[in-house]
Amino acid sequence: MDKLFDTHAHLIADDWTRYQARPFTPDLPVPDRPNYSVTVDALIGMMDAHHVERACLVQRGHVYGYDNSYILDAAHEHPGRLHPVVILDTQDPQTPALYREMVRDHHCRGFRMANARPWLLDTAWMSSPAAMEVWKTCADLGTPMTMIMFMNQLPYLLPLVRIIARQFRDLPILLDHGAMPFGMTQYEVKLAEEAGETVVMPPAPDFGIDRTIKIFEDVPNVHFKITEINFERCVAADVRAARIVRRMVDSFGPDRLVWGSDIGQSMRWTYAEKTRMAREAADFLSPDERRNVLHDNAARLYSL
Repeated sequence: MDKLFDTHAHLIADDWTRYQARPFTPDLPVPDRPNYSVTVDALIGMMDAHHVERACLVQRGHVYGYDNSYILDAAHEHPGRLHPVVILDTQDPQTPALYREMVRDHHCRGFRMANARPWLLDTAWMSSPAAMEVWKTCADLGTPMTMIMFMNQLPYLLPLVRIIARQFRDLPILLDHGAMPFGMTQYEVKLAEEAGETVVMPPAPDFGIDRTIKIFEDVPNVHFKITEINFERCVAADVRAARIVRRMVDSFGPDRLVWGSDIGQSMRWTYAEKTRMAREAADFLSPDERRNVLHDNAARLYSL
């Protein structure tokens, strides 16, 4: 059975006194608690059962805001196996120093840039002078930068990512959910349908890659994360995920794709089903390509 590296696992505590729900900023409402939990013990058990060697703990920002306590505590319990990817305020001048401390003292292995107000179509959250100091800090430390973007932001954010990626050529940059139409979240689908739009995914052979992430073909430090969100779109469009993965490997090579479960966010399928779908998505790859996409690329990017 293929060994896996899960680059996108979210933890949800069952102790709401110790790990409280928090908004990104005080002017936003306190998030509702999810009606489920994915504790660190539960995640380790699922990983053991399904040949998942390591996992990145991606901060669940829309539950805990900038309070990364749970994923940092989990990493202290399982050093070397669980690797926090934190979300911090890119506009706070203290963030670079705080992030350096997290990397030095708390097993932190990556930074995730997220727009706390995705309905505002701006770029300050990722390219203001303060945000650029965060990019520089990640480059100095050699820890990957992860970006989460919504579909309506791609036309102007992807070219900006390209500019920044060429400025920090040695910094690995990961685009969550592929940053292409087949990465459209259920939240975005719901908004489109409420607006009376019909959601139709672009067809083969390009699946929308040609008008989105194709601009990164010659930017080798940009990588793509395939998750359950992509699989959800594939199921809805009756497209075999392995076709899209093969198309991406043909465009970007076998060293620039990784897999993540999105457990703790996407809960349509069990972890057993998620890991099965990950392996099936690599069905059209050679043995070496499979190992890269399912495990080795992530291990290299996170220096493990």
